[in-house]
Amino acid sequence: MRIFYLIILFFVVAGTVRGQGIANFDGEPYEQRQDISKSVHIYPNPAVEFVHIRLENVNMDHIEIRMHNIIGNEIRIEKERVDEHEIRIKVKDFDAGYYLIALKEDQSKFRGTYKFLKR
Repeated sequence: MRIFYLIILFFVVAGTVRGQGIANFDGEPYEQRQDISKSVHIYPNPAVEFVHIRLENVNMDHIEIRMHNIIGNEIRIEKERVDEHEIRIKVKDFDAGYYLIALKEDQSKFRGTYKFLKR
């Protein structure tokens, strides 16, 4: 069963290339989905102390953010709102390696998974 989860996680990570996410939407036109997923910026990558998540077209108050390590375990995060379109997450105490950030916004049905490296 664990192998199955690792295979699924591999495909999620393999589909996430340099901050481009895998997005899942219900019932929205393809062009609109592309615009929302292109407005997500996660920087710096690689990160040392903080990771910033910026969504140009979406208010961060409506976004649910979850972070997972590379094997899929959810990690508790400390987040700080920078402005209405940006959140900063403290990663200073994380071990070095790859992490996944899962973003979800119910109003627009936006879902995306993004990868970053913690050094």
